[in-house]
Amino acid sequence: MTTTLYIPEDEAQQLREKFYNAEISSLRHVHGDLWLFRVRPDEPIGKFDPGQYTSLGLGHWEPRLEGTQAESVKESLHRKVVKRAYSISCPMLDENHQLVQAYSGPDLEFYIVLVRENEGPAPALTPRLFMLDQGSRLWIGRKITGHYTLAPVSPDDNVIFIATGTGEAPHNAMVAELLAGGHRGRLISVVCVRQKRDLGYLETHRLLEQQYSQYRYVPLTTREPENLDPTVPNYVGKIYVQQFLESGQFEEQLDCPLDPTNTHVFLCGNPDMIGAPLKGKHATNPDGPTLPEKPGVCQLLYDRGFTFDAKEGHGSIHVEEYW
Repeated sequence: MTTTLYIPEDEAQQLREKFYNAEISSLRHVHGDLWLFRVRPDEPIGKFDPGQYTSLGLGHWEPRLEGTQAESVKESLHRKVVKRAYSISCPMLDENHQLVQAYSGPDLEFYIVLVRENEGPAPALTPRLFMLDQGSRLWIGRKITGHYTLAPVSPDDNVIFIATGTGEAPHNAMVAELLAGGHRGRLISVVCVRQKRDLGYLETHRLLEQQYSQYRYVPLTTREPENLDPTVPNYVGKIYVQQFLESGQFEEQLDCPLDPTNTHVFLCGNPDMIGAPLKGKHATNPDGPTLPEKPGVCQLLYDRGFTFDAKEGHGSIHVEEYW
C-alpha cells in the first residue's frame, strides 16, 4: 500500500461520504491481477440490456497499489473522482448451478484486470480498485447505456461472441440472457487470453456446455508452454483469434459455418484483434468501410459477406466501441 496521499484522511472521509454511492458486496480473486467485483448500489438500478456498460470510480485521494506506475496528479484533481467505463458481466449460474438472468439484482458484476502501467500517463483507477476489500465504498454511474446489445438477434440466429481477456464480460451477460430466453440457434463464445489462469469464468462455461447443447465455449491461449515449445506433446502452436477463423479451424471444430445470412458476430476487446472500420477523416474508402491496414476479425468477416451494424440498420458484425 502506498502512503503518499494527496489530502488528510479526515477530509478524504468527508469526500467519500459526499461522492460514493455503492459498496463492494463480494470479491473473487481469479489471480493477483484479475478480479471479479460485485458492486451493490445504495439505490437499486433499473433494468438494462445485456451488453451495456456503466462507470466505476474512486477518488484521486485514495491509496494506490504498491508496484504500479507512479503517477503525477495536478492539485486541482486531488479532490476529484476518477472514473472509467466497464461492461457489466454476469455470474451466469448461481451457487446451485442454475441459470441466472443478466441482471437479477441487487448486485452488478464487473470483470476487471489490473493495469500496472501505461506508455502514457499512469493508470489512475485500477491501482486504486485493487486496494479494495469486501465492504469498501466506491462510486458507480447511475446511467447504464450502450448500443452493444442483442437487439438485432432473432431466436433462430447463430450468435458468435469473440473477445480478448476481460472483453468477455458483456458476452457473459448476453449468453445468460439468450439461454434464459430459450434461444434456438447456436451460441459460441471464443475468448483469447495469454494463459489458462486468465480464464476467470472457465468452470462456469463448462457447466453451461453440459446443460445447453447449443452452447460452446472456446478458450484460446497464447503463452502457455504447449503453445510455445514444439517439443511439448500435443504442440498446437501459438494461435490468435484471426488465425483460428482464417485457417478454417473454427468452422471445422465447431461445425458452424460462418454464414452471414443467419449469423451475428459480437466483438469486444483488443482493437487489433477487432480491426474495426476507421471513422472520420481516416475513412477514405468512398465505396465501403475503410478497414485497418493490419487485418483484424472485421476484415475476415467482411470478406465473407458480413455487414457492419449501423444506426440506420442492423448488420451482422457488432463491435463494442467504448473500449
